[in-house]
Amino acid sequence: MTTRLNPYVSFGDNAREAMTFYQQVLGGTLDLHTFGEYGAGDEPFADLVMHAVLETEDGLTLMGSDSPPGMSRTVGNNITISLSGDDDDLLRSRFHGLAEGGTVDVPLDKQMWGDVFGQLTDRFGIGWLVNISGA
Repeated sequence: MTTRLNPYVSFGDNAREAMTFYQQVLGGTLDLHTFGEYGAGDEPFADLVMHAVLETEDGLTLMGSDSPPGMSRTVGNNITISLSGDDDDLLRSRFHGLAEGGTVDVPLDKQMWGDVFGQLTDRFGIGWLVNISGA
């Protein structure tokens, strides 16, 4: 049996928007389920996302959910997601896509370890690291 380690991002009330954005940038299939689907139909948070999974054709998996009332979360330092590999065009495209509406903290550039690296915070407050080996 295979074991996978997947990033899981907690959002306030915009998981649907964020996960749809990530699907547009990263590609793949997005599966969303709301709290209402799992029995919270009368609650004010019934339409919020209880669980979302984005799986891309090239093996990336990103999970996320909205935080229901009473669940705490800290924006900005709760997670950083790293994308790395040797597909220069694909990773550059993803970096620039994720940067739309966000802030580039470190522009994509050749680094002392020999790879091209960049760092950004997307418009949802999530930090991303992109490392392109051999570029």
